[in-house]
Amino acid sequence: MSLWMEIDNHAIKITNAQKLLWPDIGIKKIDYIKILIQLSPYLLPHTSDRFLSVIRYPDGIYKPFFYQKKSPTHTPEWIDKITKGQHNYINLNKLSTLVWLGNAAALEFHVGFNKTNENTISYLVFDLDPSEGQVFDQVVEVALLIYEELKKLGLLSYIKTSGASGLQIYIPIEEKYTYDEGRTLNQFFAMYFSSKYPHQITIERNIKKRDMRLYFDYLQMWKGKTMISAYSPRAVKSGAISTPVTWEELKMGMQPSDFNLMNMIDRIKKKGDLFDVFLYNMVKNKQNLDFIIQHI
Repeated sequence: MSLWMEIDNHAIKITNAQKLLWPDIGIKKIDYIKILIQLSPYLLPHTSDRFLSVIRYPDGIYKPFFYQKKSPTHTPEWIDKITKGQHNYINLNKLSTLVWLGNAAALEFHVGFNKTNENTISYLVFDLDPSEGQVFDQVVEVALLIYEELKKLGLLSYIKTSGASGLQIYIPIEEKYTYDEGRTLNQFFAMYFSSKYPHQITIERNIKKRDMRLYFDYLQMWKGKTMISAYSPRAVKSGAISTPVTWEELKMGMQPSDFNLMNMIDRIKKKGDLFDVFLYNMVKNKQNLDFIIQHI
């Protein structure tokens, strides 16, 4: 079954509208697209003008998937592109593009760490990944330890679920730091936290050597790499969404599946976008980290 939608004055054909994408919660493609339309005012500001990598699941989350970075040859002309070298990439900056990608069964939206017209990183990101056998409460425990350490340094930090099994801490910074400086800062924090909490945090890349310790992935924040965007769905059975949360909510206890395709719109209506601090030029959130760089 196919149908047509008119979005931004563009006619978009929705194919296989009744195909189940999340079988466990009964989300069909047409349901997913309708949810994306509702999510768009919150998702698009975080994906706009950034390099985009999507993961497509043409037959649902339990069937084969593939990554898509470059713009396919059949991409409509009306979709804005980001050009780098000889390659074009999709700029996820408007609703019609989001709906087109939704129809292509793009279920996850991962974005780069800088705006494509800027050479500096937008924020520091601490990517906290549990090791095999760890539960989410252990990830929360480590995140809260890091939060308290950052407070001692006078640094504001914000957190979101990955939508899968981890957490990601974002630190707003002045928009002047290069990727090299960002790597230096992230490595410093990773080594500091892993040395202070050696039984809970590791920077060991070999999975077999992590010994039930949380992995602080300081290498992920780099040129050409991406991180799941705030408000992006995840291809997990609960239909979880990568969701900004408050530190108070984290302390009270939660699971990533608590925030999902079924309830996200109601949550945002109540809470607003907890990551909007990264979208506006708010002076208090432009933190200077020179005092750390000077001592590394």
